[in-house]
Amino acid sequence: MRIIRGLPDSADTPVALTIGNFDGVHRGHAAMLARLVEAAEDLALVPAVLTFDPHPREYFAPGRALPRLSSRRDKLARLAAAGVARTIVARFDAHLASMTPQRFIDDVLVARLATRWILVGSDFRFGKGRAGDLATLRQGARRFSVEAMNTIEVEGLRVSSTAVREALAAGDFARADALLGRPFAIAGRVIHGDKRGRTLGIPTANLALAGEGPVRGVFAVRVHGLGGAPKDGVAGVGVRPTIAAGGRPLAEVFIFDFDAPIYGRRIAIEFLHKLRDEAHFDSLDALTRQMHADAADARDWLATHAVATE
Repeated sequence: MRIIRGLPDSADTPVALTIGNFDGVHRGHAAMLARLVEAAEDLALVPAVLTFDPHPREYFAPGRALPRLSSRRDKLARLAAAGVARTIVARFDAHLASMTPQRFIDDVLVARLATRWILVGSDFRFGKGRAGDLATLRQGARRFSVEAMNTIEVEGLRVSSTAVREALAAGDFARADALLGRPFAIAGRVIHGDKRGRTLGIPTANLALAGEGPVRGVFAVRVHGLGGAPKDGVAGVGVRPTIAAGGRPLAEVFIFDFDAPIYGRRIAIEFLHKLRDEAHFDSLDALTRQMHADAADARDWLATHAVATE
């Protein structure tokens, strides 16, 4: 997949396009991408996605940004796996925010991207003040055709990134996985930590997080990316309030019955069951006792719940 950072001055080939943030690339997104690729093949166009960074919501309310379900890397990888040939990552700034709907159509969709066919959700909004909607897009589309995507539902629930966040916040991984179409996981490269867990008898593999994610607490997990079958473990996600005030978000996973140097390796932590919320402890000894209890609880849960492997 070709990744274009920033809106190009002009397009080199006409495209079939869809627009969205695609956070998490859930089952609703998957349906849109499948239709995009199908239409592109029928019309001999390049299947393309236009997405924005930062998300418009983050631009207008930076202090109230929603936790992202996936990293940029994971999102782009899933778009590529879905058959998208080109992703345009446009910077959302004051210039883009001030565009009227018709100017967005003429300048961005037609002049810069050479859009010939476009797919959007029925609740699509665009342009200054979110003044443009599906009807506006159809009225202003002189050079391309417009198709609207119907809502996708799972077990009577509308699939959306918000619904996934709500399920994860509630610790309902079965519902989140059903909405995503796969198990929820956090992926990244293992970094060096302060080695404190090793001295406490619970060595952890640490992943730095870009910001506060959709899960926080202590979980029974399994870890992918270390060769062979996934490995069971217990993971803590949060800011470690007992260790330091104002800490940065971190995912720490204790991999059961595993002892090998994996710094720099890319792993994925798949979340299976929430054990407890993150908490502050009065002493390091109290924290240590709780960490060992968490590990025992995770082992017990994993031993009594069959988890399907890929």
